[in-house]
Amino acid sequence: MPKGYFVRRLSEIKGVPCPCGTSYRPITREDTPVLNLHVTEITDSQRHYHKGCTEIYYILEGSGVLEVGDDRVDLTPGTVILIEPGTAHRGYGDFKALIVGVPAMKADDEHII
Repeated sequence: MPKGYFVRRLSEIKGVPCPCGTSYRPITREDTPVLNLHVTEITDSQRHYHKGCTEIYYILEGSGVLEVGDDRVDLTPGTVILIEPGTAHRGYGDFKALIVGVPAMKADDEHII
């Protein structure tokens, strides 16, 4: 970041497969160790956890369920969930989430259960 900032447009980013579905990743650890920002389309994700990354989910559109630990949270637009490291989670339904990871997730920090 030679100017102290950068600009990315989601429409110009290619989606990548992940345990949750298809993820568009405008900010990753390669950009900054501070956080990552992903927009992820989820229909049926794999149960997983992160050892070192806290995740914040903000539901943008659609509906579904997020299994977090032993609980189930109904998802609708505007729902916010904070998931601490080590907490197993998975989502299903048909929704799009803005996901912020703090600190930025390392490539090897998605552990499938």
